[in-house]
Amino acid sequence: MLEKFRLAKAAEIANLRRLAEQNALPAPIAWPRPSFEAAISGAHPAVIAEYKRASPSAGAINPELTPEFVARTYAQAGAAAISVLTEETYFQGSLAFLEPMSAPGLPLLRKDFILDPLQVRATAATRASALLLIARMLPPGELAACIELASSFGLACVTEVFDENDLDKANDCGATVIQVNNRDLDTLATDLAVSRRLVGRKRPTQLWISASGLSKRPQLDEMAMLGFDAVLIGTSLMQHADPGRALSRLTGARRA
Repeated sequence: MLEKFRLAKAAEIANLRRLAEQNALPAPIAWPRPSFEAAISGAHPAVIAEYKRASPSAGAINPELTPEFVARTYAQAGAAAISVLTEETYFQGSLAFLEPMSAPGLPLLRKDFILDPLQVRATAATRASALLLIARMLPPGELAACIELASSFGLACVTEVFDENDLDKANDCGATVIQVNNRDLDTLATDLAVSRRLVGRKRPTQLWISASGLSKRPQLDEMAMLGFDAVLIGTSLMQHADPGRALSRLTGARRA
């Protein structure tokens, strides 16, 4: 599965390299970004609500819901941050979604397959406050370099792990925000046992996020009790005509 995603990013990376050779890459934004780390350090668990139009496991998911509408409704429902799928081939995403989704002022996580420092540079030119790095997709040296480069632009790095080996790599590379993905990459099934198993290795200086397979309040409460700072919820919210209302029902938060 990850190799399919890697191949899908080849054209994007090639285009960024052409732009770099022409000194035509967009400049990083100069104004402060909302802090992603601060946003998920408050309530336990903080909810990172996701805008996802499609996925390999679920197919199309309410693609008619606009970025503007979903961002507004998530903010009204008390989301701490918004995860935005920007991968085009398998998730029907776009980097262009980040601009309109920044309007409510919540930190935005660019969720994509970042394989090259130029993608980090491209993210720095957007309204994103954070980006996703998948430990398994990057050699240790490249993972560490991307984390350092992102930090230089004021971007937080969410380093995603699937197992103990991924976590070892992330820790060795200095990751400070760890996202545990509960999805099996072979079967696409989810199992919260992955989060239960790995969270025992959380370091005091790290923020941890549990992602995939979360759709019920008792699950959120359990993740908080185990020590997770935040949960990322996507498909179970996006399947509703009003994702923010679904989030309010899940968390018990009142909408503005």
